[in-house]
Amino acid sequence: MLDYDKEADAYDATRGGEPRAAAAAEAVLGFVPQHAQSLLDVACGTGIVTRRLAAARAALRVTGLDAAPAMVRRAAVRVPGSVLLADSRQLPFSDGVFDAVTTVWLLHLVEGPQDARTIIAECARVLRPGGVYITTVDKALAHDVGSDIDTVLAPRPRRPAQDDADQVRAYAAEFGLHPAGAARFLGHGQGRSPRSTAADLRRGWFTQLPPGEPLTEGFVAELESLPDQERPRADPEFTILAFRKPSAG
Repeated sequence: MLDYDKEADAYDATRGGEPRAAAAAEAVLGFVPQHAQSLLDVACGTGIVTRRLAAARAALRVTGLDAAPAMVRRAAVRVPGSVLLADSRQLPFSDGVFDAVTTVWLLHLVEGPQDARTIIAECARVLRPGGVYITTVDKALAHDVGSDIDTVLAPRPRRPAQDDADQVRAYAAEFGLHPAGAARFLGHGQGRSPRSTAADLRRGWFTQLPPGEPLTEGFVAELESLPDQERPRADPEFTILAFRKPSAG
């Protein structure tokens, strides 16, 4: 996994920046009830999406949380007084205190299914009855857009997807959350070019392909042989799922 303390300075610029953040926030807000008064953004990163969630509705009190100190420092500038350093597997809140909880681009990062299950359990725990949990799913699949780059990378080893949509639905059901809809949004500015993908391989972006290994360098050589080295291919299209916690009574 990438070191997100080291990634903090370049994180936004390498992941679509404000246009992607705007698309993500809009998709999330589509599932947040208009009467909601509190939202917890788990793994808020630099706060680039968190800030938009907070700015969109004056009556919505937004709290951000992340486990990487450098990310928290950046997010705290964007959402002053509303960002905490904490582990998403053990949320520092009482039961049933938020009207909405989000995990945007988190579940695909965790090490194994138990972590994903625990995070979803914690999100369900801190939701009020009638509240909504919103999460991204199938992130890796979103980046496979049918391009020549994807053809080159197709045989690469992959780690199991901990944000598999069907598995997320199963965990949500286990903790009493009911499906409440799905949406998709564009990952603006994240279309891969052959040159940028080769650079990502060489810096360890692909977790199953260590930099400098012969297999990694083989993929790099194939990418460097593709035409239009600087031209980004299609942007990914991300998926979010929403789940509702039944109202009391």
